[in-house]
Amino acid sequence: MSTNNKQQLENLVHDWQLKSDSFPQRKSKYKTLSQINVNPLYTPTDLADSIAWNDNGFPGEYPFTRGIHPNGYRSRLWTMRMFAGYGLPEETNERFKFLLNNGQTGLSVAFDMPTLYGYDTDDQRASGEFGKCGVAVSSLSDMETLFEGIELDKITTSMTINSPAAIIWAMYIALAETRGIPIAKLGGTLQNDILKEYIAQNEYIFPPEPSMRLVTDTIEFATKHMPLWNPISVSGYHIREAGANAVQELAFTLADGFEYIQHCIDRGLDIDSFAPRFSHFFNVHNNLFEEVAKFRAARRIWAKELKNTYGALNERSQWLRFHAQTSGVALTAQQPENNVIRVTIQALAAVLGGCQSLHTNAKDEALALPSADAALQALRTQQIIASESGITDTVDPLGGSYYLESLTDQIESEVYQYFTQIDSLGGVIPALKQGFFQQEIAESAFLYQTEEDKKEQILIGVNQYQSEEPVNIPILRVDTAGEAQQISNLNHIRSTRDNTLVQSKLNELRNNAKGSSNLMPSLIEASKAYATLGEMMGVLREVFGEYQPSWNF
Repeated sequence: MSTNNKQQLENLVHDWQLKSDSFPQRKSKYKTLSQINVNPLYTPTDLADSIAWNDNGFPGEYPFTRGIHPNGYRSRLWTMRMFAGYGLPEETNERFKFLLNNGQTGLSVAFDMPTLYGYDTDDQRASGEFGKCGVAVSSLSDMETLFEGIELDKITTSMTINSPAAIIWAMYIALAETRGIPIAKLGGTLQNDILKEYIAQNEYIFPPEPSMRLVTDTIEFATKHMPLWNPISVSGYHIREAGANAVQELAFTLADGFEYIQHCIDRGLDIDSFAPRFSHFFNVHNNLFEEVAKFRAARRIWAKELKNTYGALNERSQWLRFHAQTSGVALTAQQPENNVIRVTIQALAAVLGGCQSLHTNAKDEALALPSADAALQALRTQQIIASESGITDTVDPLGGSYYLESLTDQIESEVYQYFTQIDSLGGVIPALKQGFFQQEIAESAFLYQTEEDKKEQILIGVNQYQSEEPVNIPILRVDTAGEAQQISNLNHIRSTRDNTLVQSKLNELRNNAKGSSNLMPSLIEASKAYATLGEMMGVLREVFGEYQPSWNF
């Protein structure tokens, strides 16, 4: 736009603004959930000169603002990957098959709390927690049951686990090898993002340094042996669920990703040998335009940093590929049917933002694990968007919106401001040890709750349009008898396996953990001997110790 044309347009906008200001406003201030002010009107004057073209370009071309694939969803839809897991492995296996038979195109495993913390089901510290937030997996036997009748080389599997991620992945690899499946043919994703545990979710076990060693071990192993596997999914989802806003979610997630990149380079890995298998996992909240802008900014920042800072030459290394999940904290126990509408809006944002795979939450998840009917309805939400909405017919359909482009640019700018702050504290690990991320998230969560209490943020059914009608939807309840069955199965494994071999493999793991070799081969061999999760984690706890944060605010 020429200077004269720009000035002329600015004058016209000014005149329009005077006219607009004479009308009453519903609110005194309009802003996104990240506190970004929203103007009443956006025009080309709101865009930096470069945004219209140089920083967007074409889909499938650097810096990938408009998507990593030239044809978007015209060639292939996103993977519909519904998160599932509860109780016994056989119960979860049944749910997997139910979802696959109804059109799901990828598996995603939710593990119960004892498993997430590296305890066997019969550990006294696990008492009462069996199956309440996912499936219990204590040994290779459970993994065998979990995937019974499912062809591992014909389906991709995502596993949401972090501190014990290397062990659970070792069990999955051991399962494939015992079935005679070459591990090079296995496709899927291991969440494996330990940094966000210290920052937000608190399911850490070891100190950051040995934890980063384990993550780097898995990335190195996948790079050498499993070309179809994503060994890490750098996760902003839990950061957002803890109370972060969209800008913080993006900034902290990408900073974590760069930290993993640096550790792999320090290990001696070439950037283009491992970066193409990095993936990301983002939350999708209610503000549709902010979420779409967040995803577009994420791609642009990742591409620029991988190319310019880390010297990645392979275009795939510069791609930010991401899974999205609709927001759990945005769901309400009050009037849960409203959650269907919320999830639809969030799913639209994920698709308009160019996700590679998507999980849609069920309407009853503010109350319990989803029932089969609610999970099916959530899957149907994705299928209707894919087949009936028309938004998959063109690539980046919101691209060029003055509002969206301006918001994308502003989010990118604010993310870089956070990068500067993190660098000033010495980097990600020093910053998390000082409690920087935790305090930022706490302050954001407090602000959001304050605005909700003041009705500056409206939540239908909670602080406006409340109803006294009782909630009357079917609730899934985990069968407590399953815990006894799981413990019985575990005792059977311990009594029938070769315990001399198990002790030998655990000793090998202990010795290797004290050294510097990659631990994945030792973990796979111990898994094949039916060493349990708790036993392997016990060895690593003994060698690495447990982390106790020292920050306080």
